[in-house]
Amino acid sequence: MNTEPPERVSLGGLGERGLIRRIRKSAVAGSSAGVEVGIGDDTAVLAVPPGHKLLATTDLLIEDVHFRRLSAAPADVGWKALAVNLSDIAAMGGIPRWALVALAVPADTDVEAVDAFYAGMAEAAGPLGVTVVGGDTSASPGGWMVNVTLLGIHPGEPRLRSHARAGDAVAVTGSLGVSAAGLHALEIGLDRARQAGLADAQLAEITRAHLRPQARVAEGRWLGRALGIHAMIDCSDGLATDLGHICRESGVGARVQLEKVPVAAATREAARALGGDAREWALSGGEDYELLLTCDPAEAAHLTAGLVEATGTPLTVIGRVEGTAGEIVFVDAAGAPVAVRGGFEHFHG
Repeated sequence: MNTEPPERVSLGGLGERGLIRRIRKSAVAGSSAGVEVGIGDDTAVLAVPPGHKLLATTDLLIEDVHFRRLSAAPADVGWKALAVNLSDIAAMGGIPRWALVALAVPADTDVEAVDAFYAGMAEAAGPLGVTVVGGDTSASPGGWMVNVTLLGIHPGEPRLRSHARAGDAVAVTGSLGVSAAGLHALEIGLDRARQAGLADAQLAEITRAHLRPQARVAEGRWLGRALGIHAMIDCSDGLATDLGHICRESGVGARVQLEKVPVAAATREAARALGGDAREWALSGGEDYELLLTCDPAEAAHLTAGLVEATGTPLTVIGRVEGTAGEIVFVDAAGAPVAVRGGFEHFHG
Protein backbone atom coordinates (compact mmCIF):
# COMPACT_ATOMS: atom_id res chain seq x y z
CA MET A 1 0.00 0.00 0.00
CA ASN A 2 1.41 3.38 -1.03
CA THR A 3 1.25 5.79 1.93
CA GLU A 4 3.24 8.61 0.35
CA PRO A 5 1.37 11.92 0.01
CA PRO A 6 0.31 12.93 -3.52
CA GLU A 7 2.86 14.93 -5.47
CA ARG A 8 2.49 18.67 -5.00
CA VAL A 9 1.60 20.48 -8.23
CA SER A 10 2.29 24.22 -8.41
CA LEU A 11 0.97 26.68 -10.96
CA GLY A 12 4.52 27.06 -12.24
CA GLY A 13 4.37 23.43 -13.34
CA LEU A 14 0.82 23.60 -14.66
CA GLY A 15 1.18 26.81 -16.70
CA GLU A 16 -1.43 29.44 -17.53
CA ARG A 17 -3.10 27.47 -20.34
CA GLY A 18 -3.35 24.43 -18.11
CA LEU A 19 -4.89 26.54 -15.37
CA ILE A 20 -7.46 28.04 -17.75
CA ARG A 21 -8.45 24.55 -18.94
CA ARG A 22 -8.82 23.51 -15.33
CA ILE A 23 -11.01 26.53 -14.51
CA ARG A 24 -13.13 25.94 -17.60
CA LYS A 25 -14.00 22.45 -16.40
CA SER A 26 -14.89 23.58 -12.87
CA ALA A 27 -18.45 23.70 -11.57
CA VAL A 28 -18.43 27.50 -11.31
CA ALA A 29 -17.91 27.71 -15.08
CA GLY A 30 -21.21 26.00 -15.86
CA SER A 31 -23.96 27.30 -18.12
CA SER A 32 -26.77 29.68 -17.26
CA ALA A 33 -29.46 31.64 -19.04
CA GLY A 34 -28.14 34.21 -21.48
CA VAL A 35 -24.65 32.74 -22.00
CA GLU A 36 -24.10 32.28 -25.74
CA VAL A 37 -20.28 32.04 -25.48
CA GLY A 38 -18.47 31.60 -22.16
CA ILE A 39 -14.86 30.83 -21.24
CA GLY A 40 -12.64 30.00 -24.20
CA ASP A 41 -12.98 32.96 -26.57
CA ASP A 42 -11.72 36.56 -26.59
CA THR A 43 -14.89 37.76 -24.86
CA ALA A 44 -18.05 36.25 -23.52
CA VAL A 45 -21.22 36.69 -25.57
CA LEU A 46 -24.27 37.35 -23.40
CA ALA A 47 -27.93 37.91 -24.19
CA VAL A 48 -29.82 40.39 -22.01
CA PRO A 49 -33.58 39.68 -21.85
CA PRO A 50 -35.74 42.22 -23.69
CA GLY A 51 -36.84 45.14 -21.54
CA HIS A 52 -34.13 44.59 -18.92
CA LYS A 53 -31.33 46.97 -17.91
CA LEU A 54 -27.75 45.67 -17.60
CA LEU A 55 -26.06 46.21 -14.23
CA ALA A 56 -22.26 46.10 -13.81
CA THR A 57 -20.09 46.25 -10.69
CA THR A 58 -16.50 45.36 -9.79
CA ASP A 59 -14.46 44.86 -6.63
CA LEU A 60 -10.74 44.36 -6.07
CA LEU A 61 -9.53 42.21 -3.15
CA ILE A 62 -5.85 42.30 -2.19
CA GLU A 63 -4.10 40.04 0.29
CA ASP A 64 -3.33 41.79 3.62
CA VAL A 65 -5.70 44.64 2.71
CA HIS A 66 -9.04 42.84 2.30
CA PHE A 67 -8.12 39.40 3.64
CA ARG A 68 -5.28 37.54 5.32
CA ARG A 69 -4.27 34.07 4.15
CA LEU A 70 -3.47 33.14 7.76
CA SER A 71 -7.16 33.34 8.65
CA ALA A 72 -8.96 33.10 5.28
CA ALA A 73 -8.73 29.80 3.40
CA PRO A 74 -8.71 29.95 -0.44
CA ALA A 75 -12.35 28.83 -0.50
CA ASP A 76 -13.24 31.71 1.84
CA VAL A 77 -11.47 34.19 -0.45
CA GLY A 78 -13.39 32.85 -3.46
CA TRP A 79 -16.71 33.08 -1.63
CA LYS A 80 -16.10 36.62 -0.39
CA ALA A 81 -14.77 37.89 -3.73
CA LEU A 82 -18.10 37.03 -5.32
CA ALA A 83 -20.30 37.91 -2.33
CA VAL A 84 -19.15 41.54 -2.14
CA ASN A 85 -20.18 41.97 -5.77
CA LEU A 86 -23.47 40.14 -5.26
CA SER A 87 -24.21 42.66 -2.53
CA ASP A 88 -23.80 45.57 -4.96
CA ILE A 89 -26.31 44.02 -7.36
CA ALA A 90 -28.65 43.35 -4.42
CA ALA A 91 -28.49 47.03 -3.43
CA MET A 92 -29.90 47.95 -6.85
CA GLY A 93 -32.72 45.42 -6.54
CA GLY A 94 -31.18 43.46 -9.41
CA ILE A 95 -30.60 39.86 -10.44
CA PRO A 96 -26.92 38.75 -10.58
CA ARG A 97 -26.05 36.69 -13.66
CA TRP A 98 -22.47 36.62 -15.02
CA ALA A 99 -19.03 37.05 -13.44
CA LEU A 100 -15.59 37.81 -14.88
CA VAL A 101 -12.77 36.78 -12.54
CA ALA A 102 -9.17 38.02 -12.68
CA LEU A 103 -6.84 36.14 -10.33
CA ALA A 104 -3.15 36.79 -9.67
CA VAL A 105 -1.22 34.48 -7.32
CA PRO A 106 2.45 33.59 -6.79
CA ALA A 107 3.77 30.99 -9.26
CA ASP A 108 4.58 28.52 -6.47
CA THR A 109 0.93 28.42 -5.33
CA ASP A 110 -0.47 24.89 -5.17
CA VAL A 111 -3.04 24.08 -7.85
CA GLU A 112 -5.28 22.72 -5.09
CA ALA A 113 -5.43 26.20 -3.52
CA VAL A 114 -6.72 27.67 -6.79
CA ASP A 115 -9.21 24.81 -7.12
CA ALA A 116 -10.45 25.61 -3.61
CA PHE A 117 -10.74 29.31 -4.48
CA TYR A 118 -13.07 28.54 -7.40
CA ALA A 119 -14.95 25.96 -5.34
CA GLY A 120 -15.69 28.62 -2.73
CA MET A 121 -16.85 30.97 -5.46
CA ALA A 122 -19.09 28.21 -6.85
CA GLU A 123 -20.69 27.75 -3.43
CA ALA A 124 -21.69 31.42 -3.40
CA ALA A 125 -22.67 31.51 -7.08
CA GLY A 126 -24.54 28.24 -7.54
CA PRO A 127 -27.74 28.90 -5.56
CA LEU A 128 -28.18 32.20 -7.43
CA GLY A 129 -27.56 30.87 -10.94
CA VAL A 130 -24.44 33.01 -11.43
CA THR A 131 -21.90 31.77 -14.00
CA VAL A 132 -18.23 32.67 -14.46
CA VAL A 133 -18.00 33.53 -18.16
CA GLY A 134 -14.38 34.71 -18.41
CA GLY A 135 -11.57 36.61 -16.75
CA ASP A 136 -7.79 36.47 -16.58
CA THR A 137 -4.98 34.76 -14.68
CA SER A 138 -1.52 36.05 -13.87
CA ALA A 139 1.52 35.35 -11.74
CA SER A 140 1.82 37.74 -8.80
CA PRO A 141 5.20 38.91 -7.45
CA GLY A 142 3.64 39.13 -3.99
CA GLY A 143 0.39 37.93 -2.51
CA TRP A 144 -3.00 37.11 -3.91
CA MET A 145 -5.00 39.67 -5.89
CA VAL A 146 -8.58 39.05 -7.01
CA ASN A 147 -10.78 41.25 -9.17
CA VAL A 148 -14.37 40.23 -9.89
CA THR A 149 -16.65 42.03 -12.32
CA LEU A 150 -20.27 40.99 -11.90
CA LEU A 151 -23.02 41.67 -14.40
CA GLY A 152 -26.69 41.55 -13.53
CA ILE A 153 -30.05 42.46 -14.98
CA HIS A 154 -33.00 44.51 -13.77
CA PRO A 155 -36.52 44.30 -15.19
CA GLY A 156 -37.52 47.78 -13.98
CA GLU A 157 -35.89 50.79 -12.36
CA PRO A 158 -32.78 50.11 -10.23
CA ARG A 159 -32.75 51.57 -6.72
CA LEU A 160 -30.25 54.43 -6.53
CA ARG A 161 -28.44 56.22 -3.71
CA SER A 162 -29.65 59.55 -5.04
CA HIS A 163 -33.40 59.17 -4.50
CA ALA A 164 -33.76 59.76 -0.74
CA ARG A 165 -36.38 62.37 0.16
CA ALA A 166 -36.84 64.66 3.15
CA GLY A 167 -39.07 62.96 5.70
CA ASP A 168 -38.13 59.43 4.61
CA ALA A 169 -37.63 56.73 7.22
CA VAL A 170 -34.10 55.26 7.34
CA ALA A 171 -34.03 51.47 7.76
CA VAL A 172 -31.55 48.59 7.62
CA THR A 173 -31.88 44.83 7.15
CA GLY A 174 -30.54 42.24 9.57
CA SER A 175 -28.04 43.32 12.22
CA LEU A 176 -24.75 45.21 12.15
CA GLY A 177 -21.28 44.77 13.62
CA VAL A 178 -21.05 40.99 13.22
CA SER A 179 -18.30 41.06 10.58
CA ALA A 180 -16.21 43.56 12.54
CA ALA A 181 -16.52 41.37 15.63
CA GLY A 182 -15.38 38.38 13.55
CA LEU A 183 -12.41 40.29 12.19
CA HIS A 184 -11.40 41.29 15.72
CA ALA A 185 -11.55 37.66 16.87
CA LEU A 186 -9.48 36.48 13.90
CA GLU A 187 -6.91 39.22 14.44
CA ILE A 188 -6.32 38.39 18.10
CA GLY A 189 -6.48 34.63 17.45
CA LEU A 190 -9.30 32.14 17.98
CA ASP A 191 -7.61 30.42 20.93
CA ARG A 192 -7.25 33.74 22.74
CA ALA A 193 -10.89 34.56 21.98
CA ARG A 194 -11.98 31.25 23.52
CA GLN A 195 -9.77 31.83 26.56
CA ALA A 196 -11.48 35.21 26.99
CA GLY A 197 -14.77 33.35 27.40
CA LEU A 198 -16.33 33.60 23.94
CA ALA A 199 -18.41 30.48 23.26
CA ASP A 200 -17.68 28.37 20.18
CA ALA A 201 -21.16 28.98 18.72
CA GLN A 202 -20.77 32.74 18.94
CA LEU A 203 -17.21 32.58 17.64
CA ALA A 204 -18.37 30.54 14.64
CA GLU A 205 -21.19 33.03 13.94
CA ILE A 206 -19.01 36.12 13.92
CA THR A 207 -16.06 34.63 12.02
CA ARG A 208 -18.32 33.16 9.35
CA ALA A 209 -19.97 36.56 8.92
CA HIS A 210 -16.56 38.04 8.17
CA LEU A 211 -15.11 35.24 6.03
CA ARG A 212 -18.30 34.26 4.17
CA PRO A 213 -20.73 37.18 4.17
CA GLN A 214 -24.25 36.59 2.91
CA ALA A 215 -25.33 39.04 0.22
CA ARG A 216 -28.98 40.06 0.62
CA VAL A 217 -29.95 39.22 -2.97
CA ALA A 218 -33.46 37.92 -2.25
CA GLU A 219 -34.07 40.84 0.07
CA GLY A 220 -32.82 43.30 -2.54
CA ARG A 221 -35.14 41.89 -5.18
CA TRP A 222 -38.14 42.04 -2.85
CA LEU A 223 -37.35 45.59 -1.74
CA GLY A 224 -36.63 46.59 -5.33
CA ARG A 225 -40.21 45.69 -6.27
CA ALA A 226 -41.86 47.12 -3.16
CA LEU A 227 -43.74 50.41 -3.09
CA GLY A 228 -42.29 53.24 -1.04
CA ILE A 229 -38.56 52.40 -1.34
CA HIS A 230 -36.64 55.47 -2.49
CA ALA A 231 -32.85 55.02 -1.99
CA MET A 232 -30.81 51.90 -1.25
CA ILE A 233 -27.15 50.97 -0.67
CA ASP A 234 -25.27 48.02 0.82
CA CYS A 235 -23.39 48.40 4.10
CA SER A 236 -19.85 47.62 3.00
CA ASP A 237 -17.90 50.49 4.62
CA GLY A 238 -19.99 50.91 7.76
CA LEU A 239 -23.37 52.47 8.49
CA ALA A 240 -21.92 55.93 9.19
CA THR A 241 -20.05 56.03 5.89
CA ASP A 242 -22.71 54.37 3.72
CA LEU A 243 -25.54 56.56 5.00
CA GLY A 244 -23.25 59.46 4.21
CA HIS A 245 -23.11 58.28 0.59
CA ILE A 246 -26.91 58.37 0.39
CA CYS A 247 -27.07 61.82 1.96
CA ARG A 248 -24.44 63.31 -0.34
CA GLU A 249 -25.90 61.80 -3.51
CA SER A 250 -29.44 62.81 -2.55
CA GLY A 251 -28.60 66.24 -1.12
CA VAL A 252 -30.25 65.47 2.23
CA GLY A 253 -29.33 65.03 5.89
CA ALA A 254 -30.26 62.29 8.36
CA ARG A 255 -30.86 61.70 12.05
CA VAL A 256 -30.15 58.23 13.49
CA GLN A 257 -31.35 56.97 16.88
CA LEU A 258 -28.50 54.86 18.24
CA GLU A 259 -30.67 52.71 20.50
CA LYS A 260 -32.59 51.51 17.44
CA VAL A 261 -29.54 50.33 15.46
CA PRO A 262 -29.80 46.49 15.40
CA VAL A 263 -26.76 44.79 16.94
CA ALA A 264 -26.60 40.97 17.06
CA ALA A 265 -26.36 39.23 20.43
CA ALA A 266 -23.15 37.51 19.28
CA THR A 267 -21.62 40.91 18.53
CA ARG A 268 -22.48 42.23 22.00
CA GLU A 269 -21.10 39.09 23.64
CA ALA A 270 -17.90 39.31 21.58
CA ALA A 271 -17.45 42.94 22.62
CA ARG A 272 -17.94 42.01 26.28
CA ALA A 273 -15.52 39.08 26.14
CA LEU A 274 -12.86 40.65 23.92
CA GLY A 275 -12.92 44.23 25.17
CA GLY A 276 -14.40 45.70 22.00
CA ASP A 277 -17.10 48.29 21.39
CA ALA A 278 -20.24 46.70 19.91
CA ARG A 279 -21.76 50.05 18.94
CA GLU A 280 -18.61 51.15 17.11
CA TRP A 281 -18.44 47.83 15.29
CA ALA A 282 -22.06 48.29 14.21
CA LEU A 283 -21.68 51.90 13.05
CA SER A 284 -18.16 51.93 11.64
CA GLY A 285 -16.92 48.34 11.31
CA GLY A 286 -18.19 47.67 7.79
CA GLU A 287 -18.43 44.48 5.70
CA ASP A 288 -21.83 43.49 7.07
CA TYR A 289 -23.35 43.70 3.57
CA GLU A 290 -26.80 44.48 4.94
CA LEU A 291 -29.07 46.75 2.91
CA LEU A 292 -29.53 50.34 4.07
CA LEU A 293 -32.50 52.21 2.63
CA THR A 294 -34.82 55.17 2.87
CA CYS A 295 -38.56 54.82 2.36
CA ASP A 296 -41.89 56.55 2.64
CA PRO A 297 -42.61 56.51 6.41
CA ALA A 298 -46.22 55.57 5.70
CA GLU A 299 -44.97 52.34 4.08
CA ALA A 300 -42.37 51.44 6.76
CA ALA A 301 -44.61 49.11 8.79
CA HIS A 302 -45.77 47.29 5.64
CA LEU A 303 -42.19 46.91 4.40
CA THR A 304 -40.98 45.65 7.78
CA ALA A 305 -43.70 43.00 7.98
CA GLY A 306 -43.48 42.10 4.31
CA LEU A 307 -39.73 41.57 4.16
CA VAL A 308 -39.58 39.23 7.13
CA GLU A 309 -42.55 37.25 5.77
CA ALA A 310 -40.99 36.99 2.29
CA THR A 311 -37.36 36.31 3.24
CA GLY A 312 -37.10 35.78 6.99
CA THR A 313 -34.88 38.86 7.29
CA PRO A 314 -35.90 41.67 9.66
CA LEU A 315 -36.00 45.32 8.62
CA THR A 316 -35.47 47.94 11.34
CA VAL A 317 -36.27 51.64 11.14
CA ILE A 318 -33.36 53.50 12.75
CA GLY A 319 -33.91 57.14 11.84
CA ARG A 320 -35.26 59.79 9.53
CA VAL A 321 -34.08 61.87 6.57
CA GLU A 322 -33.94 65.44 7.87
CA GLY A 323 -31.59 68.34 8.59
CA THR A 324 -28.70 69.89 6.71
CA ALA A 325 -27.74 68.33 3.38
CA GLY A 326 -24.85 65.89 3.75
CA GLU A 327 -24.94 65.93 7.56
CA ILE A 328 -25.77 62.90 9.73
CA VAL A 329 -26.64 63.39 13.40
CA PHE A 330 -26.49 60.36 15.71
CA VAL A 331 -28.46 60.78 18.94
CA ASP A 332 -28.80 58.77 22.16
CA ALA A 333 -32.05 57.78 23.87
CA ALA A 334 -32.34 61.26 25.39
CA GLY A 335 -31.90 62.93 21.99
CA ALA A 336 -28.38 64.21 22.71
CA PRO A 337 -25.91 64.16 19.78
CA VAL A 338 -23.17 61.50 19.95
CA ALA A 339 -19.91 61.64 17.99
CA VAL A 340 -19.46 58.63 15.68
CA ARG A 341 -16.29 57.61 13.87
CA GLY A 342 -16.49 57.13 10.11
CA GLY A 343 -16.03 53.73 8.50
CA PHE A 344 -13.19 52.34 6.43
CA GLU A 345 -11.78 54.35 3.55
CA HIS A 346 -8.76 53.49 1.38
CA PHE A 347 -5.75 55.85 1.32
CA HIS A 348 -6.55 57.31 4.76
CA GLY A 349 -4.09 56.61 7.53
